[in-house]
Amino acid sequence: MKIEMLAIGRNEEILQTLVRLINKNEQWNGVGAGSDEAAMRLFDEVRPSIILLSNGIDAVSEEKLRRYFAGRHPAVSIIQHYGGGSGLLTNEILMTLDANNRALEEG
Repeated sequence: MKIEMLAIGRNEEILQTLVRLINKNEQWNGVGAGSDEAAMRLFDEVRPSIILLSNGIDAVSEEKLRRYFAGRHPAVSIIQHYGGGSGLLTNEILMTLDANNRALEEG
């Protein structure tokens, strides 16, 4: 079973790159959203376990999205990703998955 991820950002080109990098891993499935409304709709459809917040999301939108996601799936992991290349993105995701697995094992 693939790990579902939702990338959210305002720059369409960067967003497409993030989704492409996520989907390079055969165990991951990523979708992207450029607006709050699209992000909320995709969240409800896909039920991702990881959300990547990319560039251009203002504080008001970020808070609204965090409340929405936490209200529907409190265990969802949210990663702030501001760039740095595919190695950094992969590392951020792997660290989050590792932390999630340890939390499940502990109880």
